Amino acid sequence: MAKVETSTLFPENNDVLTVTEFTSRIKLLLEENVPTCWIRGEVSNYKKQSSGHLYFTLKDQGSQLPVAVFRNDALKMNFELRDGLQVVVCGEISVYEPRGAYQFIGKLLLQDGLGKLQIEFERLKKKLWEEGLFDPAKKKQIPPLPKTIGFITSPTGAAIHDFISILRRRQWKGRLIVLPAQVQGKEAPGELIRQLKRAQQLGWFDLLVIGRGGGSIEDLWAFNDELLAREIAASKLPIISAVGHEIDFTLSDFAADLRAETPSAAAEHVSSRYLDCINRLDLACDNFVNLVKQQIQNNKATLNLMVSKLQSLSPKNRLQYLSLKTDECERRLIGATDSTLLASKNHLHRIELQFKQQSPKSIIESKKISFGHLLGKLNYFRNR
Repeated sequence: MAKVETSTLFPENNDVLTVTEFTSRIKLLLEENVPTCWIRGEVSNYKKQSSGHLYFTLKDQGSQLPVAVFRNDALKMNFELRDGLQVVVCGEISVYEPRGAYQFIGKLLLQDGLGKLQIEFERLKKKLWEEGLFDPAKKKQIPPLPKTIGFITSPTGAAIHDFISILRRRQWKGRLIVLPAQVQGKEAPGELIRQLKRAQQLGWFDLLVIGRGGGSIEDLWAFNDELLAREIAASKLPIISAVGHEIDFTLSDFAADLRAETPSAAAEHVSSRYLDCINRLDLACDNFVNLVKQQIQNNKATLNLMVSKLQSLSPKNRLQYLSLKTDECERRLIGATDSTLLASKNHLHRIELQFKQQSPKSIIESKKISFGHLLGKLNYFRNR
């Protein structure tokens, strides 16, 4: 058998790919040709990193797929992920080049069974968004100090009670009118729309609030009604949507001029400017009182100064001053006289001492004492 020259089989250098180059081509091919899609499966090997990122395997009877959900998307989830849970994941394919492995990047996760409602919600949201119904440029400004507010909600629900409680606690001054409507069930969208139209016909309101307390996606579904969303967007009155809890989003939220996370948050927003005005008024009153007090103090100081000047110019004070000055001169004269007399007395005493020391009597007495000493010494030597 003839030998084949291996040199003729070896490709040119330009035709040889590195592992990185090949993986990059695979990544580009997959990410450009596999569109965003929904995948259903069971969660396994679930891990939550300290960074907040989620990693798990999505599997069914025939295959498995590694999935990564990054922190910002994980925060949007309204349920706890765990092994064995059936979920529907929306996302896109990606290739993790360091390991040469592909994985699915999850953007939205739903519990299977709730998936149909969520998919319908996403479909309607995309449709209305593309029509420009949610355009931020079309949003009306919320009045900072509304005098009359209409709240379209259930009159017996927790939402209205929370709303009123916060307005009272903040001592909001205004008028609140409840426009009763069902907020759950098949009849709810129609009642909400009728009250919305009625509010505009009455012409009483500066602001409308529409909403309810929290619940499941089925409980909140009335606020995902397409006709209601269109009616909210077309309203001539500014509208705040306050549906459910912080994690709940409805089409009404997107259509309204402002979304409040909860009915309580809506009440806080409505009363915030009023509360700010009250605080500013209190501050202005305090500043005015302090200013008046300071002016009074300044005037009092000026008055005291003028009184002092008048007192210093009065004849009585002048006479008192001269009297004090005379007394001072008298004390100084007496002191000077006493000092002179004392000095003279001391001088005379010194002269007297000098005379005594130089008198013959003193000299004789001194000699006597010296002679007595000499006589004592002589007797001492004689007796020896």
